[in-house]
Amino acid sequence: MTPVILLAGAKRSAEVTDWGARIGWLVGLALFVALVYWLMREGWKWRATLQGDLPELPTAPQDAGPVRLGMEGRYHGSTTAGQWLDRIVAHGLGTRSRVRLTLTDAGLDVERPGASDFFVPTAALRGARLDKAIAGKVLTEGGLLVVTWAHGDRLIDSGFRSDRAAEHAEWVTALNQMTNDTEGAR
Repeated sequence: MTPVILLAGAKRSAEVTDWGARIGWLVGLALFVALVYWLMREGWKWRATLQGDLPELPTAPQDAGPVRLGMEGRYHGSTTAGQWLDRIVAHGLGTRSRVRLTLTDAGLDVERPGASDFFVPTAALRGARLDKAIAGKVLTEGGLLVVTWAHGDRLIDSGFRSDRAAEHAEWVTALNQMTNDTEGAR
């Protein structure tokens, strides 16, 4: 007995037989995505409300002195010191952006186009280290410059990444030296 080979007809998609059901599913999916987005936005606003006790961020003085170091890169956010997942969103500290860091004798000037700038006075600096993660961003080991500073009654970790990551070690050394000099003067 010879096997019978059946050839398929012309290739074509199956016809949609129930347009109403398909459109209903698409509208339902769009509403679900909108609801999830809205809930995420409300959670962000609620977190900012809970952190409302955080004082306004200081601004840079007119004459900050000579520039010790400068860096351009990314600002990845701020968290409660030692708790890399507890993001701080009050006063725009949770907004990721490009950044220009300038270290002077007066402190650390953080300029962020499209987000609020802030200044960390030398007396508020508590140290710097290389790390790999801060809320919402995980990099290779040592890929993130984390600066610890005091603001109000909180210690804050702010994460930065230079466009040239080789600069990070120099920043850690300079910031820790400034911190040690400030603590010695107290």
